[in-house]
Amino acid sequence: MRVIASIALTTLNEAIRRRVLLVILLIGILFLAIAPGLSVLSARQETTVLTSLTLGVIQLTSAVIAIVLTVYLIPNEIERRTIYTILSKPVLRWQFILGKYFGAILALLVMMGLMTVTLIVVFWLMQRDSATAETLGSLARGPLMFFVQMSILAAVAVFFSTFAHPIVNFFLSGGVYLVGSTFNTLTQTISENKSLPEVARWGATFLNSIVPNFQNYNVQNSIINPTQEIRGEGMYYFNLALYAVFYIAILLLGAILVFDKKEV
Repeated sequence: MRVIASIALTTLNEAIRRRVLLVILLIGILFLAIAPGLSVLSARQETTVLTSLTLGVIQLTSAVIAIVLTVYLIPNEIERRTIYTILSKPVLRWQFILGKYFGAILALLVMMGLMTVTLIVVFWLMQRDSATAETLGSLARGPLMFFVQMSILAAVAVFFSTFAHPIVNFFLSGGVYLVGSTFNTLTQTISENKSLPEVARWGATFLNSIVPNFQNYNVQNSIINPTQEIRGEGMYYFNLALYAVFYIAILLLGAILVFDKKEV
């Protein structure tokens, strides 16, 4: 465990040195620059647009960061030949993979935390009358679920990084995220439509089976519209957490098996 923690902390430091945090700060400034322009809307419209805009930017930015942080994790170590130094020490290959992944997740947590703080500050500045502790807590639930979503995406990118070039990995991981978050409902509809050819239905069923359902973690509607309640909210989030753990475990196991046979 100490070895994994050491690799994770090293990965976190490397991510910070890549100045990605500067991008997060610029996004925070962008939030503050755009928010005052919403004052021309009605109070309800302002709240809705402000919430949906900031949550949307956080989700999109987090997805890009999750992929960028992970596609270069293993290829960079191989290209710089530091992988030989690491593996020459009492470090097993599975420890290296887990350490790299958890380091990327820590960096992602820091960056998404900064964006969440910015989101809450902007919302409080614009909605001081209605910005209660309960409202702000509900607002923070969105980025929290996005973090779980991005943890799965990071595991996808780590898996691909064991055998794919970083550029190829970027588009592969982005494609998986796009299918799992945007086209999931479409593929599910196709798989259940008996009037379509069997090949199309089997293909859609196959995609639904292997691609993580990122759409489950989009909880913006319940935050933007408080009247839309999630039934059995506690159990719902618990099931989402188990779903994420399952997919992450499978993806990391696949990454470990591929990397174990890789000649570096």
